[in-house]
Amino acid sequence: MLVVVGALVVIIAVVGGFVLSHGHLAALWQPYELLIIGGGALGAFLSANPSKIVKASIQDAIGLVKGPKYKKQDYVDLLSLLYDIFSVARKEGLLALESHIENPEESPIFTKYPRLIREHHLVDFITDCLRLMVSGSMNAHELEPLLDYELETHHHEAEAPAHAVAKMADAMPGFGIVAAVLGIVITMGSLNGGDTSAIGEHIAAALVGTFLGILLAYGFIGPLAQAMESKVKEDSKAFECVKVALIANLRGYNPKVAVEFARKSLSSQSRPSFQDLELHLKGAAA
Repeated sequence: MLVVVGALVVIIAVVGGFVLSHGHLAALWQPYELLIIGGGALGAFLSANPSKIVKASIQDAIGLVKGPKYKKQDYVDLLSLLYDIFSVARKEGLLALESHIENPEESPIFTKYPRLIREHHLVDFITDCLRLMVSGSMNAHELEPLLDYELETHHHEAEAPAHAVAKMADAMPGFGIVAAVLGIVITMGSLNGGDTSAIGEHIAAALVGTFLGILLAYGFIGPLAQAMESKVKEDSKAFECVKVALIANLRGYNPKVAVEFARKSLSSQSRPSFQDLELHLKGAAA
């Protein structure tokens, strides 16, 4: 939501300052300049990126309005899910998790948390890691670098749309210059027999092209890309939380302590308090 608020502030500040400086608002309305800049940037964006990145960019941009993917209650559920998994493994052994891993949609452990079960990437990450623990007999030192590689790959793929949008923002001033140059070409063509007012309008339109390219780059698309990247990093905390819990469990810590390690890895704005998690676990166990 702050992305929308920020964009409105940019518009009010720039347009308001122009009007208060006795500028004519109609002079900024140059639809053909917008067509050149916006169409050129969009075409370059489509040429530079596969359809998967294009679709993900649109989805990530829309997702900014919805806020973080995982809220505080989601992390309470995630930590509770990990606690339940570790408790079963501690009481019945790792092999007891096999049926839950193979069919999480039918597992009584996973289905207790319907919000999380719909997060297929997160559930796949959890079950894949548990599968390694069950079938591979891996210790913490062996599993940790493997999880780091997987998280690095996940982060790289998740941040690709934000990087693509950032590159488009970098290109916007260039397309503004293209629009300005074309405006100057039109101006030069009107010098022969043209009146002074018409020439002035053409020059103003050309300058507006440069202005729009810079404004769109630094006022809208660049901040949008940064917000998308920040959201990806925040949403990735759920995967890092799972990794920390699994490593702590493999190192021999009891389920409560392993989950506490994971809770500490979360950012302060989304981290549930110790009391909230403790009450939730007690309520689930009752």
